[in-house]
Amino acid sequence: MRAIHITYVATLFIALLATSTMAQKEVERASKDGNFSLLPPDSVTKHTLSVSTQSIHYTATAGTLELLDQNGMRSAKVFYTAYVADEQRIDRPLTFVFNGGPGAASAYLHLGLVGPRILDFDNNDGTRPSLHDNPDSWLSFTDLVLIDPVGTGWSRAVTDNAKYYLGVEQDAESIASFIALYTQKNRRLPSRKYLLGESYGGFRAAKVASALKNTQGILMSGIVMVSPMIEGRFLGNAADPLAQALRLPSLAAAELERKHAFDPALVKEAERFAMTDYLVSLAGPAPQASAGDTLYARVSALTGIPKQQVLRSRGFIGEIYAKQAAGDGRIVSPYDAGASVADAYPESPTTQNDDPILDGYTRAYGAAFAAYAINELGFETAMTYTLLNDDVNRKWEWNGGHGSDGRASASAATDIRDLLSVIPQFRVRVAHGYSDILTPYGFSQYVLDHFPYALADDRVILSLYRGGHMFYTQPTSRAAFSKDVKSFYEEK
Repeated sequence: MRAIHITYVATLFIALLATSTMAQKEVERASKDGNFSLLPPDSVTKHTLSVSTQSIHYTATAGTLELLDQNGMRSAKVFYTAYVADEQRIDRPLTFVFNGGPGAASAYLHLGLVGPRILDFDNNDGTRPSLHDNPDSWLSFTDLVLIDPVGTGWSRAVTDNAKYYLGVEQDAESIASFIALYTQKNRRLPSRKYLLGESYGGFRAAKVASALKNTQGILMSGIVMVSPMIEGRFLGNAADPLAQALRLPSLAAAELERKHAFDPALVKEAERFAMTDYLVSLAGPAPQASAGDTLYARVSALTGIPKQQVLRSRGFIGEIYAKQAAGDGRIVSPYDAGASVADAYPESPTTQNDDPILDGYTRAYGAAFAAYAINELGFETAMTYTLLNDDVNRKWEWNGGHGSDGRASASAATDIRDLLSVIPQFRVRVAHGYSDILTPYGFSQYVLDHFPYALADDRVILSLYRGGHMFYTQPTSRAAFSKDVKSFYEEK
């Protein structure tokens, strides 16, 4: 009996040890895989969207695709949401959508512009988010695949590999790989394919289109760029006369919005002044006497900044604008300078505020999308949805540098030129909000105006809408833009 008892205890001990070892391996695997175990299987659901006089029956897929490294090992899982209209031709247009940052998830464009469900903000109130059918959904003319780049949303890399996704080229290649995998898996090669990106996502769209051509053999029909960064050298350069001149029309548009006197003709006048007297003044010696008084008074009237402050800065108003344009105790956001809020730090000579838009009501997109994915798309996970990942932004590698210095050398203009040159069907649509001073429309206009006419004629379009960086949060601008893009897709 005693021998049997010892044998039983030994067997039990070995079993417990094996169980403990297996549990430890599971913990190590979960840690190494970056919580992949929290991501559920793909969820496929059926829905109907009522748009104008038609009803669109569609299939939604919320899920992930795996990216493999050169050794065939799993490197990352990319979360996506696909909307495919039922009973449509296999060559129906297909649009891949992503936001920017770097470090932003796709929830902004998803619930703010293109998706079948929309989150509207009444008086910029994000405290009670609720969704309803999107009357301007792009699903009426294209199938949609919304992508969260690695490090955003529910997309994660294996812990040791995360750094390999945080850079211009690495990011473009990973998204190109995702698009190739999705296209093959869903047999969508015959479809005309487009990319839609916002802000850095516009820059990303050009890079991804190049990567798709060069490494995947997939040619895009076009890209749509919302409030894009095309040339990094203009951003944050408060001492560059050209950058300041190109920004001035957006400052003028914002002042007109704050005065409830918006008029596109007046913005055109500001464009002419910006690229003549204003640019010459900034680039040359400071104007004297009455000439200086006249010029600085004009800048003050256009922007809302007191003339004495314009004089003190010698017309270089980029660094003082946010605190001075809307009057004492008010501050404007670079994302939409047409609106102002109370300054939380009026005693400070420099801006200390959280951004009223990026850190304000638009943060509601994150929680709204997480609830939507669970409640309507059936994608249930305990993983937190990362709307904005500041760590991704800080670590971003700009082809030789980090931060603003690396960004200043970043350019997508050559990518766009090359794509226009070698793909005759390739077309570009660029859209900006008038009062966006983060990526002002003047920056894009300058780049596009310098494309060769033979490339750009009838194939590159710039359109402007009331509002700021996320002009689509205004229902009238969203409707106008969606209508314009539908026409853009129909012009084959």
